[in-house]
Amino acid sequence: MKLIVAVIQDKDSSRLSSALAERDYRATKLASTGGFLRTGNATFLIGVEDAEVDEVLTIVMKNCKRRTQTVSPISSFSGSADAYLSYPVEVQVGGAKVFVLPVDSVHRF
Repeated sequence: MKLIVAVIQDKDSSRLSSALAERDYRATKLASTGGFLRTGNATFLIGVEDAEVDEVLTIVMKNCKRRTQTVSPISSFSGSADAYLSYPVEVQVGGAKVFVLPVDSVHRF
């Protein structure tokens, strides 16, 4: 058995929840916050049999897309005049960071 931990952007969480439910995969969704942009994320915990890992990874990949977002960086205080101006930059957001972990046992109470 495996535990799939998928960290995704909030915008993709409803779509992923629905896609997993359509295939009868149970998942626990936790609210989380990204470190780089400090935006909302969702972390899914999905327990599956070894043979189902590839199917779940495909579902995650199809429902969690990368996109470009324009953000204003946080200004540094280095002392130069340019440091106080924040120019918008484009960054890649979305997609998924997925970890697949072995599970020794599962207990339901």
